[in-house]
Amino acid sequence: MKLLDRPIYTNRVIPFIDKQVIKVLIGQRRVGKSYVMLQLMNHIKNANKDANIVYINMELDDYAHIKSHIELSAYLADQFIEGKSNYLFIDEVQEIHEFERTLRSLFAKGTCDIYCTGSNAKMLSGELATFLSGRYIVFHIHSLSYLEFLQFHQLEKSLDSLLLYLKYGGMPFLPNIGLKEDLPYEYLRNVYSTILLKDVVARENIRNISFLENLVTYLADNTGSLFSAANISKYLKSQKVDISTQLTINYLKALSNTFFIHKAVRSEIGGLKIFEIGEKYYFEDLGLRNAIVGFNQRADIHKLMENAVYLYLRQQNYQVFVGKLDDKEIDFVADKNGKKVYVQVCLTAMDENTANREFGNLLKIEDNYPKYVVTLNDIFIGENNGGVIQKNLVDFLTLEL
Repeated sequence: MKLLDRPIYTNRVIPFIDKQVIKVLIGQRRVGKSYVMLQLMNHIKNANKDANIVYINMELDDYAHIKSHIELSAYLADQFIEGKSNYLFIDEVQEIHEFERTLRSLFAKGTCDIYCTGSNAKMLSGELATFLSGRYIVFHIHSLSYLEFLQFHQLEKSLDSLLLYLKYGGMPFLPNIGLKEDLPYEYLRNVYSTILLKDVVARENIRNISFLENLVTYLADNTGSLFSAANISKYLKSQKVDISTQLTINYLKALSNTFFIHKAVRSEIGGLKIFEIGEKYYFEDLGLRNAIVGFNQRADIHKLMENAVYLYLRQQNYQVFVGKLDDKEIDFVADKNGKKVYVQVCLTAMDENTANREFGNLLKIEDNYPKYVVTLNDIFIGENNGGVIQKNLVDFLTLEL
């Protein structure tokens, strides 16, 4: 299988090669963390022909005997070569019980340069934070951006290729299947089942699987809607399903821990206040969302546009919030080291009322950071007073923000 470069991620990690810090690549299962890791290994080999690279992939049967830090330490005992530059790569490290004990020992001794991938956020707040606090740096790997989608599928930038991206999403393996008929959805449904059963149910000890599946369907139907766990519980009770608010919160957290969904909380523009009630949820991959509830272009296009913009901002390494300005809502407030971008998403800005609302909300923000109205139509309205810029989605997803 051809290994296509993903420089947006490798370029973030390369400056930390041979630095005394553990490199942790996180992200949803099957988004390509392993291939980014392999590209880093190739980079190291090209730079240092004598490098000794030890690679453990916990998804392969070859390493099934490594169940805990004890077996991991035993396996590594004779893998490193004295006098050489040693590198350790572990794929899906969370599958090894108390792996952090071995990593801490290796790190303390300076035995090797350490890289690992993981598909669960709990290891950041639990295993790594407890034993390796201050000794690791995290890189979030996402499914393919629209530009990467074009490269992987050998397509040209166009409305047609954008609609394919919104329909099938950016899982990196799809080019091996093709984007014809329902073949991609067969693969995507299998990925969804694996994530749900292996990463959510098994790791989080979920008991009410039926409710978990219904919750995912609800999130897919309401992608980008503002709601709370309490409102979900109320809705379910109206459907004769009696589920507590706390259980809903727990299950939402479990889904978020696998990076399958992302929570965007509301933040006050110009202030520091984060609102605890009301948030939006977006899917890591559009194709997985569509595999769950189907692809209905006419009914769901705005939801998919909004999800695509959210993902692109995250892929560009921004933190993303839902903005609140008095009684107005800004779809996205993105922040990267103090640099901000504001984005409103709508199907079209040709309707005068819609244009006044979307442009008007942004014009009320009193700073000079970039402000965009993103639409699906190709008719350019231009810059409104205050420098609000309209971009169609095809062009916005190819900007370097």
